Amino acid sequence: MPVVTLPDGSTRSFDHPVTVDEVAGAIGPGLRKAALAGRVNGKLVDTSHVINDDVTLAIVTEKDADGLEVIRHSTAHLLAQAVKELYPDAQVTIGPVIEDGFYYDFAFKRPFTPEDLAAIEAKMAELVKADQKVNRRVMPRNDAVQFFRNQGELYKAEIIAAIPEKEEISLYGQGNWVDLCRGPHVPSTGKLKAFKLTKLAGAYWRGDSRNEMLQRIYGTAWADKKQLDAYLTRLEEAEKRDHRRIGKELDLFHLQEEAPGAVFWHPKGWTVFQTLIQYMRERQNAAGHQEVNAPELMDASLWQASGHLEKFGENMYLTKTPDERTYAIKPMNCPGHVQIFKQGLRSYRELPVRLCEFGKVHRYEPSGALHGLMRVRAFTQDDGHCFVTEDQITSESVAITRLILSIYKDFGFEDVAIKFADRPPKRVGSDEIWDKAEAALKAASDAAGIQYTLNKGEGAFYGPKLEFVLRDAIGRDWQCGTLQVDLNMPERLGAYYIDEHSAKRTPVMLHRAMFGSLERFFAILLEHHAGRLPAWLSPVQAVVLSITDRQDEYVRKVTESLKNQGFRVEFDLRNEKVGFKIREHTLRRVPYLLVAGDKEVAANLISVRTRSGKDLGAMAPETFAERLRIELESRGREVLEG
Repeated sequence: MPVVTLPDGSTRSFDHPVTVDEVAGAIGPGLRKAALAGRVNGKLVDTSHVINDDVTLAIVTEKDADGLEVIRHSTAHLLAQAVKELYPDAQVTIGPVIEDGFYYDFAFKRPFTPEDLAAIEAKMAELVKADQKVNRRVMPRNDAVQFFRNQGELYKAEIIAAIPEKEEISLYGQGNWVDLCRGPHVPSTGKLKAFKLTKLAGAYWRGDSRNEMLQRIYGTAWADKKQLDAYLTRLEEAEKRDHRRIGKELDLFHLQEEAPGAVFWHPKGWTVFQTLIQYMRERQNAAGHQEVNAPELMDASLWQASGHLEKFGENMYLTKTPDERTYAIKPMNCPGHVQIFKQGLRSYRELPVRLCEFGKVHRYEPSGALHGLMRVRAFTQDDGHCFVTEDQITSESVAITRLILSIYKDFGFEDVAIKFADRPPKRVGSDEIWDKAEAALKAASDAAGIQYTLNKGEGAFYGPKLEFVLRDAIGRDWQCGTLQVDLNMPERLGAYYIDEHSAKRTPVMLHRAMFGSLERFFAILLEHHAGRLPAWLSPVQAVVLSITDRQDEYVRKVTESLKNQGFRVEFDLRNEKVGFKIREHTLRRVPYLLVAGDKEVAANLISVRTRSGKDLGAMAPETFAERLRIELESRGREVLEG
């Protein structure tokens, strides 16, 4: 009879087969009531799962990460059940858990409306109140196919028909509704306390644009109403900070259908973009990285040799010329940098060789995946490749890691998590090479004192990587920088150096990016700062305002003086009330507003106020310039505000 070992090491013995629910009850009635699922020998199961043998068991509640996933998975089923009860002709397809929530795709004869969402959510609440028990059963594959066909669920039948014949098919039912699912699920619908349907979208069946368009309903689910309300507040704040909205308000950039996934930069936006590049250029130069530039269009044979064409070809733009040669617009910079490294004979004494580029790359993304500056088809990388000996991997990786973290601090990101992404299923190189590369990157991480979590199977196809994840002002995480150890591509492309014994050796290639995509980092900055960029990044750092036309000449003189000192300054001489001007430029998020009236002109002063409304008093233009210069040199701190 089974002996159950609990997480604290204690055991419970039973004289008969027992369910997870019964074990929870034996521990205490409170735990039984809170139990959502169990983890038996590491596998997540329903509370109805029967234990026959000795096992380790953890009871999963809403306080566990697993519990939240079970809640969201079960709420997706609740959504599908509600839709079927309200609209019996709708067909269900798939409904997975995603970050912060879930979605379910439906085939229906008409578009769902916001009013439908409200009705569906109300029906979901009814089903929760009914506290319907959730049941699991197993069915032979062919019987399951026929079962769903008989119900008119042709999409579900197609999914099951594609499953290997001998694989177990599990169905979950609640009330009169049944769905295909591996589970696990909550014991009953009454466990689903806090959810909200958030939006509608279109989605192709199986993600293929050649298939039918389905309707996707998104939702979020949490352990309790307090967590749900906090999330909805974050969503509301995120909407206010949407970089697309801010970009339009501040006249920074736009996108249009004639160039999907590519950015039209306006003067102010391009000023910020170039400021980012200049900043990174200074940091890279100081760290010994040499800037280069490789062609955007190169023969496809190079991409075949590097492995990109085979592993990444569906995302590449290819073109054939009249002489029958096939070229590719580069999706990455690394093969071009290898070609630069290969020019001339390299000695081990030259290594490390650090090459970097602000390289424009192009990658095909499905139109449905495009999202402002966050997900584009044409973007600029602050891409770098360091060619090192094996003995230099650790020291160079430590230096790069410290540089990356230092850069993020300059932009106001102090909370940075690091993930270690190991070998993906689709990769080049032998397991021995991967063992070596992963061990080298882990050793470098240890030497740098880095704490990381494992992002299993998410390495680049040529090597493992560290991923640097920034947390923004409203708690969202953004993966930006990367550091990758590559023992494959240099060999594939014939790169070598001469070692101390006059023998040819293949260098190790460290791929690194700090911003990652400049376009995406630009968007993250806008949202993190809600458009209130620090003065050193702002496209306009100060505006000089007149109160009447009597100050026009003085305002022009102050503006010209500040511009000649390298500051980005404008003037506003419009025949409007000064309060109106102040409000307008505050909405434009200009860091400093300099007001000149008759009193200021007479004393050769300007009254200085910040976009937050703080009055800094009157000061000489020279004093303001000096204090602003100090702030810009400090990067990120509003010195004038204290």
